[in-house]
Amino acid sequence: MTDLAALDGASPHGEAGAVVGSEATWRDYVALLKPRVMTLVVFSGLAGLMVAPGDLHPVLALTAILCIAVGAGAAGAVNMWFDRDIDAVMTRTRGRPLPQGRIPPEEALSFGVFLSVLPVVLMGIAVNWIAAAILALASAFYIFVYTMWLKRRTPQNIVIGGAAGAFPPMIGWAAVTGDVTLASFMLFLLIFLWTPPHFWALALFRNEDYARAGVPMMPVVAGEARTKRQMMAYTLSLLPVGVAPWFLGVAGPIYAAGAVTLGALFVLSAWRVRQEDGAATGHKAAKAMFGYSILYLFAMFALLILDRTPGGISSGGIF
Repeated sequence: MTDLAALDGASPHGEAGAVVGSEATWRDYVALLKPRVMTLVVFSGLAGLMVAPGDLHPVLALTAILCIAVGAGAAGAVNMWFDRDIDAVMTRTRGRPLPQGRIPPEEALSFGVFLSVLPVVLMGIAVNWIAAAILALASAFYIFVYTMWLKRRTPQNIVIGGAAGAFPPMIGWAAVTGDVTLASFMLFLLIFLWTPPHFWALALFRNEDYARAGVPMMPVVAGEARTKRQMMAYTLSLLPVGVAPWFLGVAGPIYAAGAVTLGALFVLSAWRVRQEDGAATGHKAAKAMFGYSILYLFAMFALLILDRTPGGISSGGIF
């Protein structure tokens, strides 16, 4: 792997090469929590909570969602601490608080560790320890398995590491039911299978960034053609998984129709990427697929939420 310290003149974790910036503001600490990623995490966790059979007091439901949000943000903060050398090299991340020197590394680590422990304890005491255990597993998987072990070692980093981001709907489900079922596992699998094509679309048009940082993303290691074939395979596999909540009785036929439509459009976007000469087009199709992938997942969980809302889409309350 490329020596990152040699690339930016920094020590292995980038302190010597960090840009000395102004003092940190509250916005910098919010940025450590990766709020855009947190939005999707919270939304999918809410979907899992709402489709689960049973009831949870609104205060406890809010507590569970808050714990999911803080846990995800804390893992993001530890990720930024560990990856500050890579972030200093990559164009899209070099403006983050750590590469810019606005937050000291040890402070970011302490912040992340504290916020990783707090929501697990709160979830266990206030809601149940099954949900707390899954939350702890998700944080540990993202920090230790993905960030520290896989990300810099294998092009399968996103495939395996994507499990960390797939836990929130399972956590929401467990918060209500206190268990893990096939239905909650299918919600997990939906995000797990979505993650590789989502990130590989980004990696196609950010290929030089990842190569410069020495991160073995699939397009860097295996080339564009193989990456595009695998993106097609994953989007095809999402079609039956997306419809699974209907088969399992946790969503209605309108959700199923929406899932098929959204999934077919995802496959179409992958087909367009596969047909594209990225060097000639500036990876226009890959950029479009990356944007659509975010819409796809939000829309899938939005349909689930609407389906379970009293008077929702399956009962004719929306349409």
